[in-house]
Amino acid sequence: MKPARIVLREIEMRLREPFRISSGRSHQRRILLVELEDADGAVGWGECVADVTPHYSAETVDTAWLAIPAWIAPVMLGREWDSPEDLRPALELAFRGHPMAKAAVEMAAWHLEAERQGRSLSALLGGSRPQVATGISLGIQDSPEQLARRTTESHEAGYRRIKVKIGPGRDLAFVAAAREALGSQPALSVDANSAYRLDDAPTLAQLDRFELVMIEQPLAADDLLRHASLQPRLATPICLDESITGPDRAEDMIQLGSGRIINIKPGRVGGHTSARLIHDLARAVGIPVWCGGMLETGIGRAHNVALASLPGFSLPGDLSPSARYWEQDIVDPPWTMEQGMVAVPRHRPGLGVEVDRERIEELTVRRLELPSSP
Repeated sequence: MKPARIVLREIEMRLREPFRISSGRSHQRRILLVELEDADGAVGWGECVADVTPHYSAETVDTAWLAIPAWIAPVMLGREWDSPEDLRPALELAFRGHPMAKAAVEMAAWHLEAERQGRSLSALLGGSRPQVATGISLGIQDSPEQLARRTTESHEAGYRRIKVKIGPGRDLAFVAAAREALGSQPALSVDANSAYRLDDAPTLAQLDRFELVMIEQPLAADDLLRHASLQPRLATPICLDESITGPDRAEDMIQLGSGRIINIKPGRVGGHTSARLIHDLARAVGIPVWCGGMLETGIGRAHNVALASLPGFSLPGDLSPSARYWEQDIVDPPWTMEQGMVAVPRHRPGLGVEVDRERIEELTVRRLELPSSP
């Protein structure tokens, strides 16, 4: 594989409904897409999961737009690569940080290699599942009653796990309403997106009575030590998300006992190579993992579905169908769900869906080609 050209496109898409977490609300999405082409004309696509503002992560769409041409493209373009796995150490050696920018290009390289080999991305990554269970993530609602209605609707739609976003003052009553609406099924979990402090442990411990699958990322993203102090106070497993930025952080979590479940988002941890290393590490010690979502388009969702087909992904992921987020996606066919399962397109090369170039061009607000055309 010899990458010869990178095309960056920023597109704008509007979510079907606003999505609210503890740090803010999203409705309009600015999304950075990466098209990677090799010397033989094969193409791979990636998607940067960074948001517009540095709330979930220090990275943003604009920092990625700067990092890729300045530091990533010079490392990648014009060089022969034996495997996409070789990109991660080269990029880590070249400069620090920016895992979301690195992931967008690295994941495009995995897609490119799958196209070159005529294999599905799932097969290339080592996936074995023909379908993956999917859950839904519900943003913070205006009232417990509204959350109860949404959880009931999600259960009736077939989702295998329902996750509700929480924050101080929007937790116990809301989760109680969701649990009462659902009964004992389906699985219920909560996600705090780092909204709490260790002093809130008594409140978080009260969530134990709702028999949750997990409490996701209750404390600060960079704080494994306090998570390690919190976990023994809870019967409910802590799942770490923002804290796990790579394999080293996952190993630290395991050694410290900071949590009992890991949410692996390939776009957050630097790409598929890093995600597979975390998967393998967790599987070796019996820690469940699942694949989270970042409001991706169908391109990012294709990468997530392929990764979630690996054998260690034992919990339902945030892999909702296209219609959950978008009036019209940028892939054909759009992603769908049947009885809470998403089919893994293992018998189609590459992503398993076609990228809708015409739709992408309609949505593009800026474009950059590397190296630039003469």
